[in-house]
Amino acid sequence: MNINIMFESKIKITKNDSIKLDSGMNLEQCEIAYTTHGKLNTDKSNAILICHALTGDQYCAGKNPLTGKPGWWDNLIGPGKAIDTNYFFIICSNVIGGCSGSTGPLTENPETGQIYGLDFPVITIADMVNGQVKLIECLGIKKLFAVIGGSMGGMQALQWGAYYQDKVNAIVPIATSYRHSAQNIAFHEIGRQSIMSDVNWNKGLYNKKNKNPSRGLSLARMIAHITYLSESALQRKFGRNLQSKNYFSYDFNVDFQIESYLKHQGNSFSERFDANSYLYITKAMDYFDLSNHKGGLIELFKENKIKFCFFSFSSDWLFPTTETRTMIKALNSCGANVSFVEIDTDKGHDAFLLNEPEFHKILTGFLNGLKRNIE
Repeated sequence: MNINIMFESKIKITKNDSIKLDSGMNLEQCEIAYTTHGKLNTDKSNAILICHALTGDQYCAGKNPLTGKPGWWDNLIGPGKAIDTNYFFIICSNVIGGCSGSTGPLTENPETGQIYGLDFPVITIADMVNGQVKLIECLGIKKLFAVIGGSMGGMQALQWGAYYQDKVNAIVPIATSYRHSAQNIAFHEIGRQSIMSDVNWNKGLYNKKNKNPSRGLSLARMIAHITYLSESALQRKFGRNLQSKNYFSYDFNVDFQIESYLKHQGNSFSERFDANSYLYITKAMDYFDLSNHKGGLIELFKENKIKFCFFSFSSDWLFPTTETRTMIKALNSCGANVSFVEIDTDKGHDAFLLNEPEFHKILTGFLNGLKRNIE
């Protein structure tokens, strides 16, 4: 069977089962949109939760019904692929605060009948994971086979590993860190200021004027996209090549291919993503810091029985390997079951989304080994 069949649905969290947020507020009457691939076995032991990155969604594999394009991890998830849907039951949800069906700032506030906008409560990675826990419970799954995620998805995976040890067998954090660095917070703040400086942002109420702060959101995406690439990849792909001429225009229109590429990335992103969601999700990433736990990482992961498999990428300067090594040292100090691989590539942070055969091969081996141990 080589067809990647996707099931799409939502769960509704009622007022009586609200999510207690880190901010102290309650998120009531919210929805979590999710997709599944593969078949859940009889004892519900083959479920893998996939956690998406900052601008991802629940459409991790198969055909995205909104864009008509393959899911963002379609090269990794599917029949016969590294995360094999012939064996595993895959769950992927849109995070709380997102804009692809789960409750977020673009959603109608049930108390006012108006779109939340900035009335939506500020959220954290922990809040996102708490929503996922309710989803898993709703599906009747007592223990996940694994939680896998890259970048912000890796933060969610680590949150699962730290606080829900009894609900998961293995954690696979990819191109991520136990906390967001000062440099990463700085890039996010520039992006947020770009959005909020757009005249159409209207203090987050742009929907009331039927306008979109597309210029600010596009600029935020252009800035962020540079951090997803490496200098060598940019040089290899674009160099100093001109876009459509063999001479300079001597004005401020597009001359270089890299300029055109970044503008395309920004414009296409502003057409599919919500500006306020970008503010909320980047802030959630900035707040993330597992080392803030009393006693630090070592105390947090003390006596942890989960199997960990970390991946980093040699040219990733957004989440460099040094960040991963700090986490590995803490887990080793706890006597945890941890493995770690640095993939040699020049593709930068986005390497985890691209075709990296060594990464796919090692992940396949880890999951197959875990299957044998559990079976």
